[in-house]
Amino acid sequence: MDRDGTWQDAGPFLRGTAWFDETGRVVRADPGDLDRLPWDAAERAALPIGVRLEFTAAPGTRAVAVHYRARVPGRGEGLRELAHCFALWEGGTLVGETFARPAEDAVVTLELPPRPGPFTIHPPEPAAPRLLRLRGLGGAVAPAPPQPRWVVHGDSITEGWWSTRPAHSWPAAAGRALNLDAVNLGYAGGARGELPIAEHLAALPADLLTLAFGTNCWGRVPHSAPLLYETTRAFLALVRAGQPRTPLLLVSPVLRPEAEATRNALGATLAELRTAMEEAVRDRVAAGDARLALLPGRGLLGPQDLADGLHPNDRGHARLAAAVAGALRDAGFVGPAA
Repeated sequence: MDRDGTWQDAGPFLRGTAWFDETGRVVRADPGDLDRLPWDAAERAALPIGVRLEFTAAPGTRAVAVHYRARVPGRGEGLRELAHCFALWEGGTLVGETFARPAEDAVVTLELPPRPGPFTIHPPEPAAPRLLRLRGLGGAVAPAPPQPRWVVHGDSITEGWWSTRPAHSWPAAAGRALNLDAVNLGYAGGARGELPIAEHLAALPADLLTLAFGTNCWGRVPHSAPLLYETTRAFLALVRAGQPRTPLLLVSPVLRPEAEATRNALGATLAELRTAMEEAVRDRVAAGDARLALLPGRGLLGPQDLADGLHPNDRGHARLAAAVAGALRDAGFVGPAA
C-alpha cells in the first residue's frame, strides 16, 4: 500500500522569490519602501510573477498535491474565463499540465513520472495563487537543491507578456538553460530607470543581475537621449553601491518597429534612446567596471517574433532567452553550456 508524504510548508520549496510582506505573501519589491515607487510598479510588484515550486521525489511517489489559495475573479472580469494551468516541468521538458479553477482554498494534484526530478511547478500567474503546502502521494517530496540567484529587472517584456505560459517567458527559459534561480522583477508599464528600484536591487542578495529596460522611456514616460544616458548611469551607480562585484548584464531595448524612427514628446527615437543606454554602459566599463557587460537589443528579434508589435511571442521569448544566456556565457558570468 502506498504511503503518502506529510503536508509540508511550501516556503522551502519556493523559488523565484525576492521579498515577503507582513502576511508572508511573496512580493516583488521591497514592502517597506513601496511609497517611493510609481503606482504601476508597486501594483505589478504584488503579483507573484516567476514564483514556482521546485522539488525532488522519493521512489514510488506518483503525484504531488499542492494546497493553494487564489482570488476568485468576479463576474465580468476577463480573468474569470482564462484557463488556470499548473505546469509541471523536469529540467527543460514540459511533463504535463493540470487545469483548475481559481479558488479561495483548494488542492490541485499533478501526476509525476517515475523519476526523482528535480521537478518545477509553474502556477497560473493571472490568479496570483498563494502556494501554501504540498505533499507527495505514494511517497515523499523534498525541496530541490538551491541554485545561484539571478535577479532580472525589466518591463512587461521581462514580466512575460504574450508568452502563452509563465514557463515560456524569457527569464524562465534562460534560467532553466543556465541552472539559475531566476527572480523576475519585471514590471509591466514600468522599468523606466526608477532610482528607488535601483536601491532595492542594490540591497537584494544576488549572484547575478540583468537589467532590461528602456522601451517605456520612449512613450509612456518620455525621455530624451541625454536624460536616459544620465538615468542609466545613475541607475548603475546605485546598484553598484550595494553590489560592487556582482556580474551585471544590461540588455538594451529590443525591436519596437513603431518607435525606432519615430520621435517622442522630447524628440527622441527609440534608436537614439537605445544608443544612449549602450553608451552609458560602455563608458562605465571603460571607467573600470569589469563585471558589467552589454547585450545590444536591436538585432535580437525580428518583426515575426513580436505578437503585437511590441511584446515577443513564444518564439521571440525563446530567441531572447537564448541570446541572454549566450551573452552571460560569453561574458564569463556563468559556465559554458553542458
